[in-house]
Amino acid sequence: MKKLLTLTVFFLTGLLLPRHSPALTNQPAPPPLNTEQESADLSTPRRALHTHLYFLQPQSYEPHKAAQAFRHPGVSLEEAAESAIRLKQVFDGRGLFIDVEGAPDEPDHFDTLRQENIYVPAKPLPEIYLSKRNGFWMYSQESIRAIDRLHREIYPFGPDLLIDLIPAVGSRTFMGLYLWQHLGILLLILLSFLLHKLLTFMFSKMLYKGANRMGYDRLVRPYLLPVARPLSLFMVFVFVMVMFPLLQLPVEMGRYFVFAFRAILPFFATLVFYKLVDVFALYLEKLAGQKESSLENHVVPLIRKVLHVFVVLVGGLFILANLDVNITALLAGLSIGGLALALAAQDTLKNFFGSLMIFVDKPFSVGHWISSGEVDGTVEEVGFRSTRIRTFRNSLTYIPNGKLADSTIDNHGLRQFRRFFMHISVTYDTPPDLIEVFVKGLRRIVESHPLTRKDFYIVEFNEMGNFSLNIMFYIFFAVPTWPEELRARHEVLIEIVRLAEKLGVRFAFPTSTLHMENFPGKHSLTPRYDLNMEDFKQVMDEYFEAKA
Repeated sequence: MKKLLTLTVFFLTGLLLPRHSPALTNQPAPPPLNTEQESADLSTPRRALHTHLYFLQPQSYEPHKAAQAFRHPGVSLEEAAESAIRLKQVFDGRGLFIDVEGAPDEPDHFDTLRQENIYVPAKPLPEIYLSKRNGFWMYSQESIRAIDRLHREIYPFGPDLLIDLIPAVGSRTFMGLYLWQHLGILLLILLSFLLHKLLTFMFSKMLYKGANRMGYDRLVRPYLLPVARPLSLFMVFVFVMVMFPLLQLPVEMGRYFVFAFRAILPFFATLVFYKLVDVFALYLEKLAGQKESSLENHVVPLIRKVLHVFVVLVGGLFILANLDVNITALLAGLSIGGLALALAAQDTLKNFFGSLMIFVDKPFSVGHWISSGEVDGTVEEVGFRSTRIRTFRNSLTYIPNGKLADSTIDNHGLRQFRRFFMHISVTYDTPPDLIEVFVKGLRRIVESHPLTRKDFYIVEFNEMGNFSLNIMFYIFFAVPTWPEELRARHEVLIEIVRLAEKLGVRFAFPTSTLHMENFPGKHSLTPRYDLNMEDFKQVMDEYFEAKA
């Protein structure tokens, strides 16, 4: 029904309104150069521009006069007029306002940059320029050859596409625009809305199918679908930018639209890449999850933040460049301010690069027990500026990453075995045979414990101290955590105490002992050992057989 109504309106409009004249030029008319009858004047750059633009206005439409600025030898009047109209449409389609009054009015104007008698009326189009030839200022032959290419870029479907599709009004206007232009704007808005809905649907389906095949179906709605809308809007504005010149709006209006398009297109492109960073971060999180590396799980958020900042900065530079902002001067100014900022924030930058070095070198991971200087604890989080460590007092310590990257780190969490070293001290009155048997019993304790390293350990009587005979007890536990190590130590130590008690081994401690060998009426305090080595071995075997 809506389509039928629209077609009816177009049909009635075509019946009631005459066709539009060929004077579809919207550059504002330059003021007359004099009060006399106007004629082609090519004596200065200003008068040549005036001749070109003034005689293509609806109220003074004389293309054969405008063609004089293009009439080189061998160029017919019709070809010159066609070039004049096409160049005017290029100016209008690009939204370029030609300041005729600002053009030089000297017959011998000299361009000091190019060292020639030339004048460029529009800086965005340096290939279009006026040059002095035989005393007359005309558009150069190079400019005329470039007109067709520029015209095809701006009007890929031809400038009269909407005029052919939509009935037009000749000289009648409404609110400063022809009726066909109003209808063209309405049609462009309608097509843009429908195209946006269609593209959003298509991109959503494509992203959903692709994510479903890759195993991301549960993450489509929060991450992937938001990409479809800005991507669709980007394509819609590309379509509008291509079709907009066909409306041939007045240049005052067109340049604001072109200015807006030049900012909107890179904005939506930046938004698309900003959303795609989240999708890329999801892929990295999946890889980190497969590797089961907790440090990489903390690297992904940092990468996401850095890429977000990078996309915003690059997108902002593209937007400013499209708005004709001098990026070189801007970056030069920012570099001076950036130097002062870098000097003021050198500690922050040092910590940032320290974070990068930690993520690259991976000296530790979240959950590892590390020691660095006076800090000893378990790593809980590696942040952008600092690393958070939970000490064994259950307090939190924050170490700047710059300092941590420069310091020596002892990573206990990467140990394959946990060392246990001590000296077992026995009294000097312990018989040698008992020491020998006791050492063998210690070795059997190590061999029988399920969590000790069996291929390397040292249990030897190796020192005679000031008050004791010392047995080196040097073993390793194959346990992943400190609590498990403490439990294994407890089990080994309690076995050592039980074995010593069974054999009658006495542990030494710093004391001063006065021995009274023969005190009247008292027994000597020195123990008596009536067993030989075989007897001691039998006692030890009975002990271990009883445990088994």
